[in-house]
Amino acid sequence: MTLSRCGWAESDPLLLAYHDEEWGVPEYDSRALWEKLILDGFQAGLSWSIILRKRDAFRKAFRNFHPEKVARFSEADVTRLLQDPGIVRSRAKIEAAIAGARAYLAMQEAGQNFSGFVWGIAGGAPIQGAGAPVAKSSLSEKISQALKERGFRFTGPVIVYAWMQAVGIINDHTATCFRRKAVQALAMK
Repeated sequence: MTLSRCGWAESDPLLLAYHDEEWGVPEYDSRALWEKLILDGFQAGLSWSIILRKRDAFRKAFRNFHPEKVARFSEADVTRLLQDPGIVRSRAKIEAAIAGARAYLAMQEAGQNFSGFVWGIAGGAPIQGAGAPVAKSSLSEKISQALKERGFRFTGPVIVYAWMQAVGIINDHTATCFRRKAVQALAMK
């Protein structure tokens, strides 16, 4: 029996595994949410499969996405990263990741938990989307604006919407996708 999936996941075995195991599963760990937001920023203008193929190299290059380590990156680190063929070598995106680490830590120092912050804006629980293809929403615009106000970059409403889908803030598996009900059940726990 063939399982019905979201169409975007059927063209590539890596996307299929990502779809079946990760996409849409509610994430509440602040560091993991931040990592995924940074990776979604690197994805801008590219396919998600490129980022998935480079994810291990990104983790190595960005010290396993520990904000405390990334926030200390210097111009020498930017130069090092620009020469790393394992990642997307965009100065603007690399500098945005460093700025994002600093913004994350500034929020933490102010007593604001990153997970609580983003989930709070979303209403505290996963939203059951229609599964119809959209690029952004009023919620992604609101979260995008709040992130930018705190110093995050490469967090426009389209990037934020894709991130919201990835981390389960919104369940946008299609109505016929076998993962929709499983992810929805996770939201009820």
